[in-house]
Amino acid sequence: MEIPILKDIVVILGLSIFIILVFQKLKVPSLLGFLLAGIIAGPHAFNLISSRHEVELLSEIGIIFLLFIIGIELSLKGLASMKKMILLGGGVQVGGTILITAAIAYFFGIDINSGIFLGFLFSLSSTAIVLKLFQERGEVTSPHGRITVAILIFQDIIVVPMMLLTPLLAGKAENIWLTIGILLLKILGVGIVIYLLAIYVVPRVFKMVVKTKNRELFILTTIVFCFAIAWLTSSVGLSLALGAFFAGLIISESDYSHQATANVLPFREIFISFFFISVGSLLNLKFFFSHIHWILLLIVGVILLKMLIIAFTVILLKYPPRTVFMVVFSIFQVGEFSLLLSTEGLKNGLLGENLYQYFLAISIITMGLTPFIMNYANQLTYYLVRIPIPTAVKHRLNHLRKNAPKEEVQKEALKDHLVIIGYGINGKNISKAARNTNIPYTIVDLEPEAFQEAKKKEEPITFGDATNPVILKHLNVQEARVVVIAISDPAATKKIIQAVRAFTQTACIIVRTRYVREIEDNIRLGADEVIPEEFETSIEIFSRVLRKYLIPFDEIQNFINQVRSSDYEMLTSIKEGPHSPSYKHLNIPNKEIVTLSVQQGTNSVVGKTIEGAGIGRDYGVTVLAIKRDKHYLTEISPDTKIEQGDLLYIFGAPNNINNLNKILSL
Repeated sequence: MEIPILKDIVVILGLSIFIILVFQKLKVPSLLGFLLAGIIAGPHAFNLISSRHEVELLSEIGIIFLLFIIGIELSLKGLASMKKMILLGGGVQVGGTILITAAIAYFFGIDINSGIFLGFLFSLSSTAIVLKLFQERGEVTSPHGRITVAILIFQDIIVVPMMLLTPLLAGKAENIWLTIGILLLKILGVGIVIYLLAIYVVPRVFKMVVKTKNRELFILTTIVFCFAIAWLTSSVGLSLALGAFFAGLIISESDYSHQATANVLPFREIFISFFFISVGSLLNLKFFFSHIHWILLLIVGVILLKMLIIAFTVILLKYPPRTVFMVVFSIFQVGEFSLLLSTEGLKNGLLGENLYQYFLAISIITMGLTPFIMNYANQLTYYLVRIPIPTAVKHRLNHLRKNAPKEEVQKEALKDHLVIIGYGINGKNISKAARNTNIPYTIVDLEPEAFQEAKKKEEPITFGDATNPVILKHLNVQEARVVVIAISDPAATKKIIQAVRAFTQTACIIVRTRYVREIEDNIRLGADEVIPEEFETSIEIFSRVLRKYLIPFDEIQNFINQVRSSDYEMLTSIKEGPHSPSYKHLNIPNKEIVTLSVQQGTNSVVGKTIEGAGIGRDYGVTVLAIKRDKHYLTEISPDTKIEQGDLLYIFGAPNNINNLNKILSL
């Protein structure tokens, strides 16, 4: 039995793989590869897609997953704190764009109703692209990220009344106010249902699911919940994406939000690709090339218009210049909901075929420009804020900076901390010792009983699977000094070591294992220390943690003696009040001593001297010693040659060490 869409999936994804491989070599964002794949496979090029409707449905699922994950990253409290930005910022940006676009369109002879509709289209930006890029760069909760998200939320909500007003603008609607009134009642009903689900249903359901320890059931529950809320909002006339966003907000209040993100992320990556492919497939290449000069002129005009209105909006919210420019460079494009709305305008006669193709070209090109401009937003902003300006204007901007609204205080990301994986006996003891010595730490565990126990003790614990990069990123493992793996699953331990090493080469990984025979494999995968259970595990692990924090040897011994002489009282109770002693002053900030393996012979380091390879000059690190075969070279000079198979003992900043390691791994 032949499935038509299966052929389309193979063709367009296979084409995407080839294009993205080329783009990666050229360091071009993969998002543009999907757009180009859609253009090539579309009906106006090689017409490789036969099941267009089914592909569009897959793209809708991608947007649902995207908005669901964004909702999880935010919170209901955080959203409530953004109400001024959403209503005022979004209202001014959308309203201003509609008014100015309608006026310009009327000046060029387009009737006022079509001009207002064009204003609808150009006022919306790409939630899918912007939030995806923000999420990848960890900027969703930054000041410019929050303002951008607030404006995008308003845009997504305002799409609904725009859809309702479209027939009215075309003169085809009857009793529009009654329709709006009914819709408002439906929205109120959906809001009540969602609130009840968030308070009484979702937490209990997830708690029961987690207790089963069934990963498949957890994934299924998460996806069903996401789609159920999306379907609920869609059934009353709201968008599927908005429903998915609400579903994410509800889950963001639970203890299981990070694991839910980790489970859904792979689905998002697959389905969102169909969205960009379907957008690219809409472009009529013949029309595009025959009207290229007008299209380029309109693109410049639309971008400048949107940038000016966005800048005015953010200045009105009293934010400093840097934030203004960062927001301007984020949402200058025309978005995916505009494409959805444009089809309604085409049906109702508000857009002619030529005007529709102009709009499509502007949308796709501005979407394609977005990753490039956002990637260089920091550099562009840096130069723009340093442009000489009149003194009076500078005083005005400084006044705005002083009176900028206070942002919600964000929890400072952990740095130079201890990550404890597993909250069993050893995990508990290590966390107690870390607390007693004022070492910052965080815990992760996938066992529901251990997680609940730690929550009751107000431990800084995350529910999640430490083999998943999303969970490790949440733990800020790339900034950790020490990672202790204290679980009893040998296979999972090996996966965690590899996952951690993918993030950082500088963190010291200490592993607890049952058997001596597992030591060699774990060290080969990247563990620094492997301690069998035959040792006094908890004391031994933590003494090594203290060494990594450069605690003097005699103080470590005193600490161990104190633990033993008190019959392990420190590991069974936590003292009230201030903890002592504090070892923070003994750390060397932002410096590490690590061992790097010279595995490949095709990079710019192997076969050269230390001076010739630019180890100190280009990478900012110092080679302390080299292990070659079974011999150690301790007298290091600039003329010392680096050979394949060497072990380099390096001293330097973590980022510099990671940069050198990337070169050595080529």
